[in-house]
Amino acid sequence: MSRSWERKVRRNSQQLSKQRKKHGLPATGAGVSAGDVYYGRNFIFPITLIALGLIYLLLGIYSKPKESMWVYWLTTGMYVLLGVMIFVRRPYLRVDKNTLVTTKFNRQRFLEAQDIVKISVQSGSVVIEHKNRGGNWVFTRLINRYDIQAMGERLERFAAAHKIPFVNEAKQSS
Repeated sequence: MSRSWERKVRRNSQQLSKQRKKHGLPATGAGVSAGDVYYGRNFIFPITLIALGLIYLLLGIYSKPKESMWVYWLTTGMYVLLGVMIFVRRPYLRVDKNTLVTTKFNRQRFLEAQDIVKISVQSGSVVIEHKNRGGNWVFTRLINRYDIQAMGERLERFAAAHKIPFVNEAKQSS
């Protein structure tokens, strides 16, 4: 790269970092860290999408529409494609030093330690209550196949480090 191009890139990245800082997001290049990541797997919603696509196709075949069948095949293909895309993209919880990161509604969400009200672990789920807008963060074994025990242990250390109330209902009930 030429030096003038490198200067442009550096200047643009500095401006972007300032804008992200104003919005409370980490600076560019600081978004990826070596935190613990716990992956889940979506399977209920993708199966539902694929089933809806197939039902739509069957209804189209048996109703003998006057228009061509390519619309039904295209719609079914799109449902199946969306189901596969959601299945392949795995949900996760990343626990960094001071933040928790996950994806909600196809966007990456950050939660700082000072914004967390309480963390509770039940036998099949983890609930993180926070002060920000939106609902609590819920990670379940039944729906998304998270390793709740490992997540609970790591979140317990995170809560102890930041003096966040932590409730482990899984240990209390056994």
